[in-house]
Amino acid sequence: MTKLDDREVASAEGWQPHGAATASRTGRTGRGRRQVGVAVQHVVLLALALLWLAPIILIVSTAFKTRADVQSNPFGLFSSFSFENLTAAWIGGQFSDYLLNSVWLSIPSTLLILLLSTMGGYAFARLPFPGRTAAFYAVILGLLVPFFAFMIPLYFQLRSMGLLDTLVGVDLVLTMTGLPFGTFFMRAFFLDLPAELEQSARVDGASEWQIFWRIMLPLVRSGMTGLGVFTFIQTWNNFLVPLLYLPGGGFRPLTTGLLQFTSGRQIDVGPLAAATLITILPVVIVFLVMQKQVAQGFISGAVKG
Repeated sequence: MTKLDDREVASAEGWQPHGAATASRTGRTGRGRRQVGVAVQHVVLLALALLWLAPIILIVSTAFKTRADVQSNPFGLFSSFSFENLTAAWIGGQFSDYLLNSVWLSIPSTLLILLLSTMGGYAFARLPFPGRTAAFYAVILGLLVPFFAFMIPLYFQLRSMGLLDTLVGVDLVLTMTGLPFGTFFMRAFFLDLPAELEQSARVDGASEWQIFWRIMLPLVRSGMTGLGVFTFIQTWNNFLVPLLYLPGGGFRPLTTGLLQFTSGRQIDVGPLAAATLITILPVVIVFLVMQKQVAQGFISGAVKG
């Protein structure tokens, strides 16, 4: 019978040397701590999500309740079901008109910002022209100067130009305020594209417009999508610009239309919740549909910039 080595006997009996056992316990302890840390992170994120969702759930519940139930049980969730609050906001509160005005303010300004920011970002990133750096810093200066610093002079400027209380004037103001960030954002994408692409295109006889439209633009589509969704949400939710530059109220959007339910002495909570739901629902739908493209665009921009 062959004499077994001490290590073989120890292995057969399930015994480990002291150092190996300590390392094994340390590894299990480290994995346990990591699992506890992950669990704590999930609990914290879940609590923050519930804290953020609680007002939205209450708004949705109030919007679909009867007015009597809203007054008797304001914090009861989905205790009744009725469309009377939505009808009061949509027809009586004229939110059908406000929704159309918001569309006319958000979509044209978003398209203008996308067009000008993409072309400006390409010019500042790829075209060597005199004064390019100074011009770029002049555009970026718009990110540093707060809107409150020039909103009053801009009011009188729009009035002298006949653009006050018009959709065109407000669209131009929204475009102007969103253009610095859009140009800065798109420039980061164009800077990361390899120079060999445009060099080979020029060798093949492509013009500058063909290089921009057919070669460069398809490569920054994710950035354009992210910028477009972000800009649409910003312009849709803008409250101060329509309030200042649409004083007549004829083109009042959803954000300023909510003032109609809070301007009186008594606030009707049911229609106010329904009006709030009408206001936030389009941007929520747009973000849920485009969230993957938005995340991809902003992550790519962070890596490239």
